[in-house]
Parts: sequence; structure tokens; C-alpha cells
Amino acid sequence: MKNRARKEPSCRACSRRDFLMQGAVVGLGVPLSGALRRRTPGALGPVPSPIDVPPLEKIRMGFVGVGLQGSAHVRNFLRIEGVEIRALGDIVESKVGNLQDQVEAAGYLRPEAYTKGETDFLRMCERDDLDLIVTATPWKWHVPVCVAAMRSGKHAATEVPAALTLDECWQLVETSEKTGRHCVMLENCCYSDRALMALRLVREGILGEVIHGTAGYLHDLREIKFNGKDEALWRTAHSLTRNGNLYPTHGLGPVAEAMDINHGDRFDTLVSMSSVSRGLNLYAAEKFGKDDPRAARNYALGDVNTTLIRTVRGRTITLIHDCSSPRPYSRIDRIQGTAGIIEGYPDRIHIENRSPAHTWEDFDDYLDEFRHPLWKEIGNLAQGAGHGGMDFLEDYRLVRALLEGRSPDMDVYDAAAWSAVSELSERSAARRGRSMKFPDFTRGAWENSSPIFITDM
Repeated sequence: MKNRARKEPSCRACSRRDFLMQGAVVGLGVPLSGALRRRTPGALGPVPSPIDVPPLEKIRMGFVGVGLQGSAHVRNFLRIEGVEIRALGDIVESKVGNLQDQVEAAGYLRPEAYTKGETDFLRMCERDDLDLIVTATPWKWHVPVCVAAMRSGKHAATEVPAALTLDECWQLVETSEKTGRHCVMLENCCYSDRALMALRLVREGILGEVIHGTAGYLHDLREIKFNGKDEALWRTAHSLTRNGNLYPTHGLGPVAEAMDINHGDRFDTLVSMSSVSRGLNLYAAEKFGKDDPRAARNYALGDVNTTLIRTVRGRTITLIHDCSSPRPYSRIDRIQGTAGIIEGYPDRIHIENRSPAHTWEDFDDYLDEFRHPLWKEIGNLAQGAGHGGMDFLEDYRLVRALLEGRSPDMDVYDAAAWSAVSELSERSAARRGRSMKFPDFTRGAWENSSPIFITDM
């Protein structure tokens, strides 16, 4: 495997961010051998082999970060057979205590608490009675937690995005390969009713050959970024120092699955541009007054970032990040083929020679015939779970994979490829839309890799 010098950072803020992150990882005792190496484009190392681990009789779990999303995962896993929750970690003791009570109330032993600061997850990883560690921390801790878990012999699962930089993406891939442990990104949007039905339509050829997708994360986060709690404690800082597609995987994941990315095709290049930054300043001025420091800050993040991706097989994807504008929520979720198209917000579909010409049809009209088996069979179990049941289904599928000793629906190469958009879009936007090339995290294995995402139960 060839080494190459690190690229010039796209901006001073990015350089400082990378420096601070590397210092944090070194301080945790996590090796940077993978993080400091970048692969030469086109230079293929050994083809990775699938991770082969025996089925688990039960899954003994630890959680790092049990705030809003982390606690939702804990409650989901409590409802899934074959799971024991043995460790809970967070810097806020009360959050851990509340969940300890809930686990006990469900009839299980009280999990051990890990609340001695941001790096107490290292002590959790030292346990020899855990099989899987899940992290739902602020973004900068996703890679350190996952790497520490895998190096201690445990599978790792992380909230999105899995990584912030290409170096971090490589670190996840190489650690997973070296340790033989799974590293899964918990992309819940791949499990929505619409996304799974669209995937079934693709796999059954109803939409013809998939040639284009449009996706995004279009979510008015202005109030969340200024409410002084929860995500505002860390997420707003990214808007101050970074400009690109900071949260690509919610929209991109379902499109990537439909295009068999890393399993017959892969991302090749992207170009990215951002609009001017206005929304956060205007919102802060209206809410706090124009003389408030929050209204006068220089926010690096453009209000709308548009990224165009081309795959090796010639497919294209439009990916949008829009979180500083007054707007309704959308992920777009458009998958376009030679014989039809399906999209969301609103949910609608058109299939050539089946739909009336030039006319959209209602998504619900196709549910009886094409609803995915997962939603047909166990969708009722997901009722009441977070994000319309998507969270429960992703947790359920991960449990089934580990209990059955098979590959998860999404692997470490998917986590890396989808997350890589962040740094590549930042670099492209900083260079007036210059084309950026994706690393091949599979090192050629994508050409002969069958799709691993579910097509049946």
C-alpha cells in the first residue's frame, strides 16, 4: 500500500479541526496509522475479504452517548429479543441513571455506568463481556469510539455521519479489516417505508435501469442551533468553521443502496458549490437582537450546498444540504430509472406503461403490491419508535445479522463512502467547484461484491 503526503487543507478552519481531532485521538491512545495514510487514487491494495464472524447466542451491548438519539436506541434494543444491555456511558450522569432505571424496569440487571468524562468509553471497551458498542455522541467522537471498540474485539455501530474526514473514513475501514469486526453506520433513512419499497421496485426491475438520484437533508435547524441545549452545544460550531455538505447520509443512503454503490458500482467524482451564508445571521438577529454576538458571527456554512456525484458506471446524483432556511422538512428521495421514477415529499410515483401518461400516482396505491417484506412482516413492531419506526427497524436488522452470523445490511465500506462526501464537498466548494475524486475504500472489491442490503426477510 502506497503512502502519500497529506493534502493541503481547504481552509484554515479545516486545518485546525484536523489538527485538534488528531490530537484528541492520539491522546486517547488510538493509533493514527490508518488516519495519517491516504491512498493514491487508482492504487489498489489487497482486496478486502468479507468479515466472517460466528453467530452470537446473545448480544451484550454497551452504549456511549445516551442523549436524545442514544436513549431512543437503548429503548429500541430493550424490545428486541437476544439483547442484554450491560453498560451505559454519557458525560451527564442523570441521563445514564434514567436509562439504568428503565433497563431494570424491563426485568434486566442494572447496567454499569460510565460517566467519568468524555473518554470513559475507553474503560468500557476494556470489558470482556461486551459484543457490540453503539455510539450516539457528538460527531467528533464517532471514530474514536468505534476504533476503540473494534480494537478491543467488539463490533461497533455509530450514528451518522460515521466520520468527518477521509482520514477518519480510512481509519474505520482499516481497523475493521485488521480486527475482523463489523463497523456499521446506523442510517435509519434506509429503512423508511418509501425507501424500502423503492429498493424493491429497483431490484425487481420495475423502474428499469437506475440512472439518476436526487437526495438531500433539507431541514430547518435554526431553532435547534440556537436553543442552548442538546445539539446546539456542539452542532452550531460546525456551521462556524465548515462549508460544504455537512450531513450527507440521510438522503444519500437510500440512493446509494438503489445504485448498488460498493456492490457493483461506486462513487467516482463530485463537484460542490455553496450559496452565501445568510440564514443563521438573520435568525439570530431576529431572535436575540441585531447587536447580539450570535447575530454578528461569520458563519462559514453556506445556506444551501449543492453537490453533484458521478459514479464509475455513469449514474449521477444531486445531493443538497439546506439547514439554515425557513422551509418544510424534506430528503427528496428521488430515484429515477429508464422505466419509472419514485420520490418523496410528497410521496409519488410514475411507471411507464402503467401510470397515466405524464401523471404522478399516489405512493399508497402501490403499497399493497410492492411494500417491502420487512414492513409487511414486522412494521407493527416499529410502531411508536423514533422517526416513524425507521430507528427500530435498523436496530432490529443489526441484531438479526449478529445473531445469525451474516453481514449487516450496511458495512464499513458504505459508512466510509457515504461519509466521505463531507470532506470532499468542503474541498470542492473551497476551490470554486473543482472536481474531487472519491477514494476506493473497497480497493477494487466493489466490482465483484453482491448487494448486501435486504431484498427479503
